[in-house]
Amino acid sequence: MNTLLILSYLIGSVTFVVGLKMLSHPDTARKGNLVAAFGMLVAILATIFLFGHHGDDYFTKLIWIFGGIAVGTIAGWITAKRVEMTKMPELVCLFNGMGGACAALIGLMEYGANIGNTMSLATIVAGIIIGSISFSGSIVAFLKLNGTMNKPIRLPYYNIVNSIVMVGVAAISIWVVMTSQPASMAYALFALAVVYGLLFVFPIGGADMPVVISLLNSFTGLAAAFGGFLYDNQVMLTGGILVGSAGTILTLAMCRAMNRPLSNVIFGAFGGGASGPAQDIEGSIKDISIYDTAVLCNYANKVTIVPGYGLAVAQAQHIIHELEKTLEANGVEVKYAIHPVAGRMPGHMNVLLAESNVAYEKLVEMDDINPEFSNTDVVIVVGANDVVNPAAKNDPASPIFGMPILDVEQAKHIIVNKRSMNAGYAGIDNHLFYNPKTSMLFGDAKDVLTKLVAELKAM
Repeated sequence: MNTLLILSYLIGSVTFVVGLKMLSHPDTARKGNLVAAFGMLVAILATIFLFGHHGDDYFTKLIWIFGGIAVGTIAGWITAKRVEMTKMPELVCLFNGMGGACAALIGLMEYGANIGNTMSLATIVAGIIIGSISFSGSIVAFLKLNGTMNKPIRLPYYNIVNSIVMVGVAAISIWVVMTSQPASMAYALFALAVVYGLLFVFPIGGADMPVVISLLNSFTGLAAAFGGFLYDNQVMLTGGILVGSAGTILTLAMCRAMNRPLSNVIFGAFGGGASGPAQDIEGSIKDISIYDTAVLCNYANKVTIVPGYGLAVAQAQHIIHELEKTLEANGVEVKYAIHPVAGRMPGHMNVLLAESNVAYEKLVEMDDINPEFSNTDVVIVVGANDVVNPAAKNDPASPIFGMPILDVEQAKHIIVNKRSMNAGYAGIDNHLFYNPKTSMLFGDAKDVLTKLVAELKAM
């Protein structure tokens, strides 16, 4: 490997690390993406022009390579430009699945050339398995987020079938590596791993999607890292390790935020773990008008907004920023309470609100905002459900019991904006809605907030 190629890979690796660091803060996240993308461009061009020996068909290969790059670039650009922010989780799943598929295809392509080399075969087989699981699992996650699969799918004798497939994948892998089986067995292993990826995600409920997305992302990174080992490619190895480790850390953080072990997420969906009768909910639902909501907010000293996925669905992120500015112009202190698993992917609410230019310092994480609710005059919950449900604290029979929530019930007044009384991901009633301090403001979030802003400006 020549010096210039090594230097290019070093530049790529450094930019990946720097870019990842910059992604940790919304103010630098955009630049971080560009820095990492530049590093990837350097690595790609260096690999094309500096790696290996150039044969007589080099020009033909370049045509195919740049043709593929052009098609992928155009498709990715158009997709990313057209996708709505509400559909970003689905896009992340889809792109992640394509990354897993690429890692698996690399293994299938290289298998035949490495028959007899136990170490290389082990690396290839690991990449095929992990990449295939990430691919098929991400596709199922995409369908769940897209609404095509609305409910968890539990096949008859699921645990038995899942265990058989998992053991089969492990056994065939060992057999293939140790005995150097022909390439046909690699394809059989690929197919079996794809099936396992489907079985892996089928039973997982929508509430657990933030965890699943980050876990599958770590799988893709790990599969890419095995490709880096195979090719002795430092930048591929660095990128894969960074994605894999970051995804793993994020997965564990999401599990802690939900007070659920990873095994519970993988082997059981929300809604299936409750034991014993659920607590009866006392109280009644009471409505509130937009005018009365405006009066409450206008005369408050402190208002906290709790965004949820309903905000994203309604595409109301810009109008809620307008609400914030209107209240602040009237001397009201406004903050946003962000639950770690609000939305459908990690950091979904942060990204959504950053798009509407909400200042980062106004986005307060759960642990920091919870002590402030008792001194909050009005809490406005927009499209959130399970993350504010007190059943997580006081109903041991609830499937979300033990999950850390936003303590909005401690505020003086609570206003909940929802389209209807439909349950959230967990499929259970929300005790908060029956709280004497809670008033329901029904309607589409964008429409309701627009009218609320207009009412406030008229006062």
